[in-house]
Amino acid sequence: MALTDLSTLKTPGWSRVVGELAAPAGDDRVFLLRLIGVLGQVAGARQGVLFSLGGQREITPEFEPKPVLTWPLPTDAFDAQGRMTLPLDAMFDPTRLTEGAIEHAGEARAAARAAASSRQVAVFGLEHESLMYDAGGPKGFIIAVPIMAGLPAEAPGLPLAAVVTLLVDARSKQALQTTLAIIEILAGYSFLHATSAALRRTKSSGASLDLAARLIASINATHDFKGCTLQLVNDLARQLSLDRAALGWVHEGGSAEGAESARRETRCVAITDTENIDRRMAMVRAIEQAMDECLDQAQPILYPVPEGHPDAVLTQAITHAHRELAASDSRLRVASIPLRTHDAQGERIIGVLLVESAGEGRLDGNVVELLQATMDLAGPVLAVRRSDDRIIAVRTWEWMKKTAAWAVGPTHTVWKMVGVLLLAASLFLVFFKTTYRVGAPMELIPRERRTLAMPYDGVIARVPAGIEPGAKVSAGQLLVDLDTRELHLARLEAQAQVEQNERMADEALKRGESARAEVTQARAKADQARARRDLLTRQIEKSRIVAPIDGTITGGDLKDKIGAAVKLGERLFELAETSDMMVVARVDDRDIALLKPGATGQISPKSNPSLTLDFTVESIVPMAFGHEGENVFEVRGRVAAGGAPAWALPGMQGQARFDTEKRSLAWIASRRIVDTLRVWLWW
Repeated sequence: MALTDLSTLKTPGWSRVVGELAAPAGDDRVFLLRLIGVLGQVAGARQGVLFSLGGQREITPEFEPKPVLTWPLPTDAFDAQGRMTLPLDAMFDPTRLTEGAIEHAGEARAAARAAASSRQVAVFGLEHESLMYDAGGPKGFIIAVPIMAGLPAEAPGLPLAAVVTLLVDARSKQALQTTLAIIEILAGYSFLHATSAALRRTKSSGASLDLAARLIASINATHDFKGCTLQLVNDLARQLSLDRAALGWVHEGGSAEGAESARRETRCVAITDTENIDRRMAMVRAIEQAMDECLDQAQPILYPVPEGHPDAVLTQAITHAHRELAASDSRLRVASIPLRTHDAQGERIIGVLLVESAGEGRLDGNVVELLQATMDLAGPVLAVRRSDDRIIAVRTWEWMKKTAAWAVGPTHTVWKMVGVLLLAASLFLVFFKTTYRVGAPMELIPRERRTLAMPYDGVIARVPAGIEPGAKVSAGQLLVDLDTRELHLARLEAQAQVEQNERMADEALKRGESARAEVTQARAKADQARARRDLLTRQIEKSRIVAPIDGTITGGDLKDKIGAAVKLGERLFELAETSDMMVVARVDDRDIALLKPGATGQISPKSNPSLTLDFTVESIVPMAFGHEGENVFEVRGRVAAGGAPAWALPGMQGQARFDTEKRSLAWIASRRIVDTLRVWLWW
C-alpha cells in the first residue's frame, strides 16, 4: 500500500484559539475581550455585541440587556504591536457606542434577552419573528451566546456575566449547526477561566496564609509596636529576597473622626535593618511620598508595571513618587501595598507597606497580589499591637470615643457627645443644689490670754527650770523671782525712819504748845516713811511672779536675762489657754448678709489645707473696717465641742468656710457677676 504525505495540510489555527482563551486573565473583562474576538472570528460574524447583565440570576420580561462593547474593536484600541492603548474602563464604557453603531439593535437586544432567559445558545433569523428559521432561508442570523460567571459545578444556579450576540450572514443549515457547535465549545472556556481564577485565588490564598502565619508568629514574639514592625519588614525582605521593605503608619492631621477634610499622611516607622529612622533624610522622605501616593489612591501600586500586564488596577495607577524613588537604579522595582483593617468605623487604611527589589527577588503582579492578601491578614494584628502600645490616656480616649459611637452613632461622634455633655452639664448646674459656702481668711485666737509685765524696775534673780515658751503651767505656779535684797534693806531703813520720826514727835509733844510745829513735822515724816515702807513691802510681795491662769507660755524667754535689770512695764511672759480657741474671720461685706449667729462652718489651716475643724458662729461685730483694700466684718466663732485638736495652735491662719443656704450650682457660679451687673445697671 502506498502512503500519501498530507503534512502540508493546515489546520484553522485551533491551537492559537485555545491558547488565547486558556491564557491567564487577571480581569474578567480581559477574558470577555478575548472571547468575543475569538467567537467573532470563528463564526465569521459581521459584528459582535457584548451585553452586560450585571450578574443577574433571573431575567424578567422587563429586563433590558445593556450593550457595552462591539466587535470588531475600534482601531484606536490597539497600537501597532497589538497592545491595548485604552484602559478597560474606557473600553467597556457604554457611552462610546454611538447611535447606529449596532446593526439590527432591536433584534440583537431581543435575542440577548431570550438567550439569557433560556441560558442556552440560541439562533434567530433576521426576516422571521419566530425563534426558528425555515427552509426559505433568511438573509442572516443572530446567534446569542450566554456567558456564565462561576465554576462548572455551580452551572444551574450561576449568575450570568454577559451575552454575546453575533451577526452572521446567511449560510446552510449544516454550516450553521457546525458553527453553533464550535461556538458552544468556545463559550465553555468561560468555565475554564473561572476555574483558573479560582485556582489562582486558592494558591494565592494558601501562599498568603502561609506567609501571613509566619509573619504574625514572628511579630507576636516581640514586646512593643516598634519591635514588631521591624521584625515584620526584616522577615518579609528575607523570605521574598527583597532588597528593602519599609512600613509606614497613617496619621490623621485633622478631625479625630477621620472626616474627609482631615489631612492623612504616612510616617515611616520601620525600614529593613534600620534601628533608628531619621525622617529628615532624603531617602526616608522619598519613601514616605511614595507611601502617601499609595494611600491617596487606596490601591496597590507597582512600578514599573510589566509590559502587557492584564491587571487594570496596576496599569492605571499614578506612579510619580514611585518613579522618583526608583530613578537611582534602572533595575529597581518598587511596590506599595495598603494595610487595611475593618472596625466600627468601617474599612479603612491604617498603613502602607513599600518593598523594593533590584536583584533576585521577583516583584511582579503576582507578588503584589500575594503581599496584598498577606497584609490583609497581618494588618489587623498590627492595628491591635499599635493600640496596645499607646499610653493609657490615648487608649482611654479611644475607648470613650467607641463607647460614645455606640451611644450616639458612628458619625460626628465627638460633636454629638460634646452637645450631650453640655446639655447634661447645663441641667446639672441648674437643678442640682448644694450648700453655698462663703470663704474668708481666719485666725485662731485663744479665748483667754494673759500678758505678764515687770511690776517695777528691778533685777531678775531666778527663773525656774522648764519655764520657757511652749511649757504648760498651772495657776499660781512660779514663773520668775526678782531680786529683793535692796528692797528688804530699803524697807528696814524706812521702818527705822518711821520709828525715829514717831519718837521725835513724842518728844516734841512733851514740850508743850511751843513744839506743836515740830510734832506736826515729825508725824508727817513718819507717815512718809511708813508709806515708803508699805510700798517696799508691796514690791517685795510682787517679786514672785506666778501664772494667773492654767495655760501655755506662748511668749517670753528670760533665761538669758537672769541678773539683768528690767524696767517697769516691760513684757516678761504671755500665757494662753489653748484648749479653748476662738475663730476670728474677716468676712467681705458682700457676703456678710448671708451669715448670722448660729451658722456652722469649717476651718482649714494654710499649713495643711486637708485638715478641717468644725466651728459655730458666736457673734458678728457690727462695725466694718478696712483690711488690705477691702471692707470686712469681724466674725467670731466657737470651736465645736471637744476642744481644739493638737494641730490648732494660737495665731494659726487659714481659711474659714461658712455654710449658708442651699443654692444651685448655676446661681453659685453667677452670683458675683449678677451682683456686679446689678450695681452697674441699678437693678
